[in-house]
Amino acid sequence: MSFQAYLDTIEDRTGLTPRELVAIAHEKGLDAPGAKAAGVVTWLADDYGLGRGHAMALWHVISKGPTISTKHVGTDGVHRDESDTLWLDGKATKPV
Repeated sequence: MSFQAYLDTIEDRTGLTPRELVAIAHEKGLDAPGAKAAGVVTWLADDYGLGRGHAMALWHVISKGPTISTKHVGTDGVHRDESDTLWLDGKATKPV
């Protein structure tokens, strides 16, 4: 599954865009200095029933922003992404 596919699935399961979830994480202090991924894993499991893989994808965005490694960009593997910048504003608004 690509990084963007993880975020799209999170949106499908929660009804919230990744950007909205990042804002909620901020309100909860989950992006504070010293915050750990475990807080996001617990929050997403408790509130939305999401597993660790999805939580870790969102944790990356919370802690590092929407830019990802170019390692899988332009490849033909199962983890390939179209761009090194993730779309956070929802599938419905993603440019084609």
